[in-house]
Amino acid sequence: MSHQETDPTPHELWLVRHGETEWSRDGKHTSITDLDLTETGVEVARALAPQLAATSFDQVLTSPRTRAWRTAALAGFPDAEVDEDLAEWAYGEYEGVTTPEIRESVPGWTVWTHPSPGGESAAQVAARLDRVVRRAREVPGRTLAFAHGHSLRVLAARWLGLPATDGRLLRLDTSTVSVLGFERECPAVLRWNA
Repeated sequence: MSHQETDPTPHELWLVRHGETEWSRDGKHTSITDLDLTETGVEVARALAPQLAATSFDQVLTSPRTRAWRTAALAGFPDAEVDEDLAEWAYGEYEGVTTPEIRESVPGWTVWTHPSPGGESAAQVAARLDRVVRRAREVPGRTLAFAHGHSLRVLAARWLGLPATDGRLLRLDTSTVSVLGFERECPAVLRWNA
């Protein structure tokens, strides 16, 4: 029997995407622009509190962006530790621009398949989020991370041992909870976009 099967402490990484902002609602790429939550975003973030209160966490982390740490606070975790590695994928010149607008000059563009001029590459985002995976796996028990759509999708792909670009397969809505863990010794998705 493996250590994972006999260890009563679950080794999990819980992910919460921040609540709605004006730009997330409107489909604009948002990384370094530090937007706050909309009224709807605040309400839904507060609604996460009872769901998360039922679980104990050994480590709680948040992106440095207001929309993430405010979601953490409203969900009952005002003392979440800021981790710069959880920041959203840097979109460079595409900050504040929608995918249809980008595709007017770059047909077929996606953050997963094309560069973002002045922004981060998939490899750069993966390197940051690999550090979060290591950090979460060093803590016996559960880690809770509040962050962003693309960064959390890359984080999930890296947890699973997949290339960062496979995050494209994992749709992630605002104010949702996802859980990564293990099936025996194999990294697995336990719950997604719930």
